[in-house]
Amino acid sequence: MKPVRSFLFVPGNKESWIEKSVKSGADALILDLEDSVPFEGKEEARKIVSKKIGWLADQGQRVYVRINRSPHMYDFDDLLAIVQDGLEGIFISKPIGPEDVHSVDMMLSEAEMRYGMEIGKTRVIPLLETARASQMAFEIAQHPRVPAIVGATAKNADVARALGYLWSPEGTETLYLKSRAVMAARAAGKLPIGGVWQQVADLEGLRKASRADRALGMSGELVLHPSNVAIVNESYSPTEEEINYYKGMIDALEKAQEQGRASVIYDGEHIDIAHVKTAKEIIALSEMLEN
Repeated sequence: MKPVRSFLFVPGNKESWIEKSVKSGADALILDLEDSVPFEGKEEARKIVSKKIGWLADQGQRVYVRINRSPHMYDFDDLLAIVQDGLEGIFISKPIGPEDVHSVDMMLSEAEMRYGMEIGKTRVIPLLETARASQMAFEIAQHPRVPAIVGATAKNADVARALGYLWSPEGTETLYLKSRAVMAARAAGKLPIGGVWQQVADLEGLRKASRADRALGMSGELVLHPSNVAIVNESYSPTEEEINYYKGMIDALEKAQEQGRASVIYDGEHIDIAHVKTAKEIIALSEMLEN
């Protein structure tokens, strides 16, 4: 999966907002059929989202949809309305465990088969919002349809209620939860996604929080407002200074190797091939984000 720094939520019943969202700069959109849509607007939201997926894809916009779930299962009618070319994947809320991913996988396979699509094409990103899902993060991340898992820690939201933590701007109460999501995702070869910063007008708070999540190993995060996208994208992008530093590191080791050495002091630090592997990965990420 190509990295996504910013996933911007857009209510599925707001057609004009969806159209405007292509100018937000978000790497991917999440057209929401769930919490941001009132019950009486669910059917209309399905129609709008179904119509706009192809339009967004034609603009070069990566598109995901968050589907509804009842107390016992996810909404098959949502899937039948949205599964199509141009849809990269879906988000599923509050999975209890890997069983829910398997259930969604079967429903997606049915929808893909009906529409003559490649089975397995539609990706599934689970939001780890229950205690059991957090405990079974690795098992969830292992599913072939899952390219990423979300270890979001919004204030007073589902995961806070499920785990009983009291949110703080510093985030010390959720460090273990987020690190667990990072480790599970990386161990499964998938991407860990963070967020959500609910105080959308507090841009400095967002900058600190997103940089802290990046430092933990998150690859991107969920975003609630277009004004937050640029800050999140910046937090998850290598800076020009970092790129120059890592290019210099690679050059320094190559020169040392030409002299028969396997390590060198670079910018006051001891480096060897392990450090250069990291440098090359960061440079490759930067190039990928530019394309």
